[in-house]
Amino acid sequence: MPDPTPSPPTQATNQGPGTSNQVPILLDLPDELAGPRVLVRPYRTGDGAALWEAVEESREHIMPWLPWGDTHKSPDDSEAFARRMQANWLLREDLSLSIWDRAGARYLGGSGLHRADWKIPSFEIGYWLRKSAAGQGYMTEAVRLITELAFTTLGAKRVFIRCAAANTRSAAVPPRAGYTLEGVLRNSHVDARGALHDMMLFAMTPEDYERALPTRS
Repeated sequence: MPDPTPSPPTQATNQGPGTSNQVPILLDLPDELAGPRVLVRPYRTGDGAALWEAVEESREHIMPWLPWGDTHKSPDDSEAFARRMQANWLLREDLSLSIWDRAGARYLGGSGLHRADWKIPSFEIGYWLRKSAAGQGYMTEAVRLITELAFTTLGAKRVFIRCAAANTRSAAVPPRAGYTLEGVLRNSHVDARGALHDMMLFAMTPEDYERALPTRS
C-alpha cells in the first residue's frame, strides 16, 4: 500500500487508565533496523538522489497507488522530501523510514509508522517498493522489522496496514508478516486516477505479536 502522506500525530495526555504518557519528541529511537537482507533507517540529507532514481524507475509501477508520485518532478524535489522526512523523524511527528539493500546499499523503497495516536499508542504502516525490487521478499522483511520497533520500543497496542484489494502484491505482505485481516472496507478509497477501490484492513496487537514470534524468521 502507498506510504501515506504524514499526518499530525495525536499527542499523549494524562487522562485516565490505559492512556500512554509518552512524550514523542523525548523518545530515543534506533538509528537503523537491520535484517538479513535489508537495512531500514530514517531518511538523511543526501538521500534524494537515490530516491529520485527509484521513483523514476517505478512511476508506472507505483501509480495509481502512490498519490505523491507526481510530486517528484526533479532530483531537488526528492531531496526536499528526504529532508522533510528527516525533520519529521527528529520531531517524532511522523516516523518515515527508508529501505536499503544491505548487500549493495541500493535504495529499495519507503515505509514507516504513520498516523500515530500516542494515547493508545497505535500506528499505521505504509510502504512502497521500487519496480526492480518487487517480488523478492524485501518488504515483508522490512515490515517485520518496523513491527518489532512499534511493539518493543514504542509500546504499541495496535499496528494496522491498509491495502487496496486490487493491489495484490501489497496485500500479500501483511499476512506473511503475521497480521490478521480484520475486514474489507468496500468502496472506501479513490486512487490517483479516480478509480474506486475496496480497502483491506490488517492489524496486529501485542498478543498477536507474541504469538507470531516463534514463527518469525
